[in-house]
Amino acid sequence: EASSSRSLIAMAPERKPFVGGNWKSNGTVESAKVLCKALMSGVPAWRNKVDVVVCPILPQLSLVKKITTKSPFKVCAQNVSASSEGAFTGEVSASQLRDFGVQWTLIGHSERRTKYGETDAITAEKMEKCQAAGVSVIFCIGEQLEERESGKTDEVNKRQLEAVVDKVKDWKKVVIAYEPVWAIGTGKVASPDQA
Repeated sequence: EASSSRSLIAMAPERKPFVGGNWKSNGTVESAKVLCKALMSGVPAWRNKVDVVVCPILPQLSLVKKITTKSPFKVCAQNVSASSEGAFTGEVSASQLRDFGVQWTLIGHSERRTKYGETDAITAEKMEKCQAAGVSVIFCIGEQLEERESGKTDEVNKRQLEAVVDKVKDWKKVVIAYEPVWAIGTGKVASPDQA
């Protein structure tokens, strides 16, 4: 198990610190404008020191992309389809994101896994599509409270990662984001060491 973890770490390229802000299913056009303006006012303090992506709701991708065009921000979709183009109502494919100029997407977010049944197999399909399309991925991993309390943290996170490892051809296009899912809405707080 330790050698497997070391091999994953060995694959990861060095990079600048990375910060992503997921707006979830919140906001209006006006609030998106206000938030972008506020975020952009802080750019001089971190420019060239940190990579930053923002994940607005789908209808605001174009607006946020336009507002942040001259900033170092990258715009990130909150979801991507495991399918290519076709008769998949409501889905947006990785190649469509790329065509639209969206360079990033989330995959495997805890809400997608728990509320919408996104399995490890689905995250692997999404990763494969994004790699083929050249779309960078914030790949979310994390365990539920019952998994944490039963000592399965490493097992769960390893399983989630192993599902996609063979699909990744370019690790420069992947950021792994650990979500302490067990701390969301439970009243328990993740320490910096745990997160």
